[in-house]
Amino acid sequence: SKGLRVKVFRKGLTNDFPGGVEYHNNKQYMKEMISGKRHPYIFHMSWTENMEYKKKYFEQLGEWYTVEETEYCSGLDDCCLAEPRITCHYQDKPSKIPCQESPTVVEGKGTSFW
Repeated sequence: SKGLRVKVFRKGLTNDFPGGVEYHNNKQYMKEMISGKRHPYIFHMSWTENMEYKKKYFEQLGEWYTVEETEYCSGLDDCCLAEPRITCHYQDKPSKIPCQESPTVVEGKGTSFW
């Protein structure tokens, strides 16, 4: 039959297209990705409340490659970073480096990712 057919990427440890569901709910997957054991094709920060949180989570993962909006940039050459900007924001979210001195997303709740 003709018509729209929908396919959904699988979730979990075999997912090559992870997103927010893995980031927020699959600690093992995220630790394997951070350690280099997993190499996703793309990471989409779905399942995340807003752009502010998405940016913070990508900064924490070491996947943010742009200068701050307040810094001057005029094109790709000076707006993009050769190395990621790693910034700790929350201890209870996946991070490239331990962020144990940072607060939790919800104050007083959550445990360290590391």
